Amino acid sequence: VQLQASGGGLVQAGDSLSLSCAGSERRLTNYNMGWFRQAPGKEREFVAAITRNGGSTYYGDSVKGRFTISRDKAKNTVDLRMNSLKPEDTAVYFCAASGGILSTIRQPSRYDYWGQGTQVTVSS
Repeated sequence: VQLQASGGGLVQAGDSLSLSCAGSERRLTNYNMGWFRQAPGKEREFVAAITRNGGSTYYGDSVKGRFTISRDKAKNTVDLRMNSLKPEDTAVYFCAASGGILSTIRQPSRYDYWGQGTQVTVSS
């Protein structure tokens, strides 16, 4: 599957932004899907994930309560709604697809396919 992330940009602290990850060649419902982010000089960080059927979602502690991951099956996308953005949310955001088991959903090494990344910059 090929993944294309979009929706990044420059916003102010407290604003909202939505990212979208579009899949091609295969249905994204074949995969557990995740969003990760990476800031300069830091390791890739788990942000959110959603199971194949969309029945369960998972969030990193730093975004819990502010971010929401969802699927749009008709569009074959996985979206990330980000509210109450903070300067520390600044990073390149990546979407990824995993054919693995649920227990590894927070581990970037368990994801098989990655999008190209989209930059999110939050100014204070």
